[in-house]
Amino acid sequence: MSDSLVIIPTYNEKENIENIIRTVFGLPHAFDVLIIDDGSPDGTANIVKSLQTEFNDRLHMLERKGKQGLGTAYIAGFKWAMGHKYDFVFEMDADFSHNPNDLLKLRAACAEKGADVAIGSRYVSGVNVVNWPISRVLMSYFASKYVRFVLGVSIADTTAGFKCYRRAVLEAIDLEHIKFKGYAFQIEMKFTAYKLGFNIVEVPIIFVNRVLGVSKMNGGIFSEAVFGVIRLKIHSILHPYRFKKK
Repeated sequence: MSDSLVIIPTYNEKENIENIIRTVFGLPHAFDVLIIDDGSPDGTANIVKSLQTEFNDRLHMLERKGKQGLGTAYIAGFKWAMGHKYDFVFEMDADFSHNPNDLLKLRAACAEKGADVAIGSRYVSGVNVVNWPISRVLMSYFASKYVRFVLGVSIADTTAGFKCYRRAVLEAIDLEHIKFKGYAFQIEMKFTAYKLGFNIVEVPIIFVNRVLGVSKMNGGIFSEAVFGVIRLKIHSILHPYRFKKK
């Protein structure tokens, strides 16, 4: 068993799933992979099952019925990771928008340089996004600026979904009280770690828009993030953040 687990939520990712798994397993550090599939009708889970015979001790899967949201998928994955005592737990997309090679940089930031949370950041060193329409780049960039202003955090890429957590961070957060299910989940997890005093660092990456498959981004997800930030701010004023009781 590795000390590092990569959690990859999937919904209709048959074009990408085998390649992303094989690429992660081909890295010079041994990473385990946990796929969390929300009942993909395109057969994504069947592809993963066929690969488990080849990677039986490194490739794991949780199957869920229907689309239950990105946040609940990751929370299920975090609980699984803590139960199996992984030291470093990663979030990554299945569609190669996150370069698997950057897992090594994120792990090094936590394992060697003292970070508690390492964020694969699109905006810490300029705007490093490839093949997005300019409208989406601007929406994402200014959404992060907005979140940073409202919440008072010094994180350039507040909506990033490519991250490494030390297990201690996940153990300290009361995951049952994480409210958001969509992309606002990413903001809430960072803000919670920040309020608890963990060391958060940003590692520059280049984000590349997916080539295969269909994006899951929509207006509802964006709205949740915009209005959810205000709710988070109000909650942080009324309810001090505390470590989860053991």
